[in-house]
Amino acid sequence: MIYTIAHYLRDKMGWLWKIIESVNSQLFSIRYGKKLKDFSFVEKPNGYDVIPIKEIPTEKLVSFFCNQPKETFMYFNPHAFDAKSIKNLQQNRSFLAYVLLDNVNRQIAGYFFNRCFFHGQGFRGRMVDVNYRGKGLGTAMNKMLNEVGFGIGLRLFETVSKNNVASYRSALSASKVRVVEEMQDNVLYLEILPS
Repeated sequence: MIYTIAHYLRDKMGWLWKIIESVNSQLFSIRYGKKLKDFSFVEKPNGYDVIPIKEIPTEKLVSFFCNQPKETFMYFNPHAFDAKSIKNLQQNRSFLAYVLLDNVNRQIAGYFFNRCFFHGQGFRGRMVDVNYRGKGLGTAMNKMLNEVGFGIGLRLFETVSKNNVASYRSALSASKVRVVEEMQDNVLYLEILPS
């Protein structure tokens, strides 16, 4: 229900969504800021650095999204991908987003986030660059999202389409899950459970 309302507000009432995001960012920072200050990832994939998106040039993030095949966005559309929207996300303290940077060529290999709410829930999402797929990075990013989300005390959720086979398998192999709801078009609304 919260998922449906949030998407309606984001898609149909953008002005109200911006106000909600601003207030949520402040309240989330008050409630979880200290825990995040002390947090660091324990498990990271070899050969990659994990960098918060606020430390990545906005243009580099926009370029990363522009270089993905069109079909990627059939299943991944959590926010807009233009420079203004990305800058807003970089400043949003409740949007815990990171990139995996390849240690060799310093290219973005993956993008992952928990969109968090001050009341204690987070919705995770991730995208693996087209040139890095099939290396287990989606599963690694899911595990890191669990690590930070559960580490600060959130309940985590995600939607995933059974038609998006790689993402579906990644979600299930990285986590114990509970199906909250089977939605239309083969989409599952999952609660991610602590291991």
